[in-house]
Amino acid sequence: MFSSLLNNSGGSSSQLMKMTKWRGCLYTDEENVHFAREDELNKGHDEGGEETTGPASMGFTAHSQDPECHSQVHLLNAQGALITTWEAGWNVTNAIQGIFVLGLPYAILHSGYSGLLLIILAAVCCCYTGKILIACLYEENEDGQLVRVRGTYEDIANACCRKLFPKLGGRVVNVTQVTELIMTCILYLVVSGNLLSHSFPALPLTEKTWSVIAFVGLLPCVFIKTLKIVSKLSLLCSLVHFVIIFVVITYCLTQIHRWSWSRLSLSVQFESFLVAVGVIIFSYTSQIFLPTLEGNMKNPGECRSMLNWTHFLACVFKTAFALAAFLTWGEDTKEVITDNLPSSLQTLVNLCLLFKALLSYPLPFFAVIELLHAYIWPSHKSHWLAVILKSSLLLLTLLMALFVPHFALLMGLTGSITGAVVSFLLPSLFHLKLKWEKLMFLEKCADISMFILGILCCVAGLVCSVKGVLKALE
Repeated sequence: MFSSLLNNSGGSSSQLMKMTKWRGCLYTDEENVHFAREDELNKGHDEGGEETTGPASMGFTAHSQDPECHSQVHLLNAQGALITTWEAGWNVTNAIQGIFVLGLPYAILHSGYSGLLLIILAAVCCCYTGKILIACLYEENEDGQLVRVRGTYEDIANACCRKLFPKLGGRVVNVTQVTELIMTCILYLVVSGNLLSHSFPALPLTEKTWSVIAFVGLLPCVFIKTLKIVSKLSLLCSLVHFVIIFVVITYCLTQIHRWSWSRLSLSVQFESFLVAVGVIIFSYTSQIFLPTLEGNMKNPGECRSMLNWTHFLACVFKTAFALAAFLTWGEDTKEVITDNLPSSLQTLVNLCLLFKALLSYPLPFFAVIELLHAYIWPSHKSHWLAVILKSSLLLLTLLMALFVPHFALLMGLTGSITGAVVSFLLPSLFHLKLKWEKLMFLEKCADISMFILGILCCVAGLVCSVKGVLKALE
């Protein structure tokens, strides 16, 4: 079952977040940029008069007349929600070094040398779409200074659609984000139950029972209040991930006498290649939460360099891992590479994967909570209302994990659409819309190429997922 989850989850590996929505605080019209002064770009003041940097000082707080807006900004600073570049990097790493990595050797089996090239190209493309999405948050003022005039993915969408449908773009983006975030949370519960059942096969418990046990370990998520806590959990998640990679690669190196480069092929089957494309590309997606993540950084100017080194390291690790594992097992490579390991190592790695799944859960969970809270209770800061919302979402993910049939296939079908749209289609489309007059010819070509790639990924993933659903229903 875990194998099918990995193979069919499509674009939903993009762990998403939309941390804070400042209702009424952001100027979404370009003409409002002229009201931002240069000294407001890098400075802000909290309630005690101390200078701060970050989202509360991005050139729009001084002009907002909405007291609710000011209270939300001060609350953000009071909670210490601003994160360092390293903490932001761990969140991105958590997203792009997910469970999909375990399917990369199987993708190489079906794609050969082209798969290795695709791992590199996917890192470049996803890093690029992340950067252009961040660029859509900014506009130049009269002095040529870049001013942050938008705060979230929704704000970008509304800015692009404001002439025809002022709120439609933001609502479409929000629905897409909520859908993918919730399904990602459910996926972690399903995977946790599957891993526990395989780690302790002697115990007479079903996978659903193990999912309930894993759910108990997620109850502390109700008390998560800030992005800094999520960042620390992402750090632990990344460390567990590195342990998994280290164990698998170390074992592969002990089997180096079995390696044969002749196992890598130049010719591939088209349908199998599409599966490989889905696994590889969507193992890099993190665009859905980048706007808010960048806005919560102490030094937002370092976001681009952070994206560079996180994607570069991810590319190196993924290439080494996929190549070493495939050269070790060749044609016997399974969909989830841990199934190829000896039983003793397999149990150890499965337990590490369990911790990784549980530590990954808070990232999309916190994101969807902040998104829903902004719409359900935009003017309330009640602790108990937040607890009720978090508890309800936790219970919802458990119930869906237990009672929705063929969830993995449904995940793949939804993810094939939402992942491609949020990660490729929309960033390139929004960048072309907002920056067309300022883009160079090569930049326009790059954006159009990303848009076409998004369409191809969406169609390819949709076809593969529908075939999987029809096969399961036979």
